[in-house]
Amino acid sequence: MTKSLGLSVMRIGRQVAVGGWVALLLAGSAAAQDGAKDPYEGFNRSMFAVHEAIDKYAAKPVAQVYDNVAPLPVKMGVGNFFGNAGDLWIGVNNAMQGKFGSAGIDLGRLLINSTVGIFGLFDVASELGLEKHDEDFGQTLAVWGVSDGPYFFWPVIGPRYLRDTGGWGVDVLVDPIATTRPVSARNGMAALRFVDIRAGLLPADKVVEEAALDKYAYIRAAYQQRRRNQIFDGRPPRLDD
Repeated sequence: MTKSLGLSVMRIGRQVAVGGWVALLLAGSAAAQDGAKDPYEGFNRSMFAVHEAIDKYAAKPVAQVYDNVAPLPVKMGVGNFFGNAGDLWIGVNNAMQGKFGSAGIDLGRLLINSTVGIFGLFDVASELGLEKHDEDFGQTLAVWGVSDGPYFFWPVIGPRYLRDTGGWGVDVLVDPIATTRPVSARNGMAALRFVDIRAGLLPADKVVEEAALDKYAYIRAAYQQRRRNQIFDGRPPRLDD
């Protein structure tokens, strides 16, 4: 009885939080209807400098050790596990965007990889032709008509429009890893996922360093282009001249 009550309270709390995020986004997105170039560039560059310091002295060295020490099958299993954990929320977002066929594929991936794939350690669904999707609540808000809002760069989590900053907050609230207990297991899994993601970005570091005269501007442009492609599923309409 107590456990059921606790779960109900958690659900209500999440619904209230989600409502608060959406209200914030709807109010704030009106601040930059023109595509949100970078009205707070000074602040963002300061945050970018903080991010770079954290990455240089903490995140990147740990990721490099992990990349060098962990065998490839282990790294693949870790990535598959966390990818499988996210498929349910991806499916929910596809459904909320009206893409029910894609949502069905996401559910199918979850069921197959959680069983035949041994809790997601093996991506059997992809081998069967079920495509992996990449959806989040920020994309759902965009489909619902919420504009980008101003561009921000946040230490550790990286670049986000205002809309997508709020969407990220909702994604965290519903993240199955965030609800894992005991807390020590939750923290360990969250840290492992972060390190695994950062290790996956190591090959791109050299490319960015060599290609960018202004690393901040390069990353900003790359984010904005990638985000547009994500929202339109790789088929963005032409921008007006």
